[in-house]
Amino acid sequence: MSDTRLSFKEMCARFDVTPRTLRYYEYIELLQPEKEGRARFYGPREVARMTLILRGRRFGFSLEEIRQWLLIYRQKGTRPQLETWLALADRQLDALDRQITDLAAAREDLKSLRATAEEELSRLPEA
Repeated sequence: MSDTRLSFKEMCARFDVTPRTLRYYEYIELLQPEKEGRARFYGPREVARMTLILRGRRFGFSLEEIRQWLLIYRQKGTRPQLETWLALADRQLDALDRQITDLAAAREDLKSLRATAEEELSRLPEA
């Protein structure tokens, strides 16, 4: 990654996040931009962290779990880092599997209700 720094506005645009989201991630110390006066600048480290934050959100991790993920990310390739990551990943995979099961059941229920309504509609006289 280049050593180019991104401004606050460029960071929002690059990751398609709102200024409020970016400020919140800074407030809870997931990101620590360089500050020059009131201006904020994001270097390669913060760009990499934002990539991981958004990936974690996509996987359904909480912000606290993402904080843990970022803390262990610094220990990349070590046994504790990999074991911690595997435990987080396994827990989230289980949660996603439960959501998939719940969504499949809800989908089938909705399909059944729709079929019932369609059948009732077919028995009604035309208007």
